[in-house]
Amino acid sequence: MTTEATGTPDGPPAGFREGVPCWVDAQLPDVAAGRRFYGELFGWTFDETEGPEAGRYVQAYGEGRPVAALAPKRDGRMPTVWTVYLATADARATAARIKDAGGQLVTEPVRVGPAGTMALAADPEGAVFGLWQGDEHPGFGKQREPDSYCWTEVYSRDKALVDPFYEDVFGFDALEIEEAGVPFRIWSPAGTEAGPETAVGGRSLVTGEFAAEMPGHFLVYFSVTDCDATVAATRRLGGRVRVEPLDTPFGRMAVLADDQRAVFAVLEEPVQGSVEDPSQG
Repeated sequence: MTTEATGTPDGPPAGFREGVPCWVDAQLPDVAAGRRFYGELFGWTFDETEGPEAGRYVQAYGEGRPVAALAPKRDGRMPTVWTVYLATADARATAARIKDAGGQLVTEPVRVGPAGTMALAADPEGAVFGLWQGDEHPGFGKQREPDSYCWTEVYSRDKALVDPFYEDVFGFDALEIEEAGVPFRIWSPAGTEAGPETAVGGRSLVTGEFAAEMPGHFLVYFSVTDCDATVAATRRLGGRVRVEPLDTPFGRMAVLADDQRAVFAVLEEPVQGSVEDPSQG
């Protein structure tokens, strides 16, 4: 991994506040196919030094800046999925809070060379997310710009169980709103006033539109300049459309799956004045 930013011992990874999404990766059966799909869809390039095409962890870049990574599935029983990582100053301390709050550790904190320390966790309903304590690799070099990460939300069935979990573990300030008739909760970093201008993630509900067996899960969004064109490109590249393009108060969005069935969303944000990035410390 190639970024040179350095974390600090008494704060979150450089540039990212506690609990803020700072990285995403996709676990895929075929990393080489993933490179072709996302390379064409988003214009990403990939770090050739991370290993052979057969598939070690491969970092993706947008305009030369780190945006995501693709990783090979080590076990065919593992889901093909995009995972979001939340920034932490101390992965072991956060892991302990996760357990105390009713969550579980899928992977205990482990050092990833000089890049940082990672862990995988699950909330009380089983939605999986990562922790990242950055060192030489603090996280996104590009985000909230076209063809890069812009948002995440967790889908749950029991908000009374899930909401306190994330707010206790990460200290989020929260605001309950309604989106298309569904109660939706947005989270802002601790110490900020919760609202659309400061939100870094949210919680939606698994409603009757989902399959009965659908578990709690995270959905990762990427910003695009043209939602409909991205949907058309996804189909052309062998992917699928889970939710057709629709207009929301936050922009035009769609839910897609790549040609290996990893699900993600895209958002074409309305043109507006610039706002302060709440992820930055």
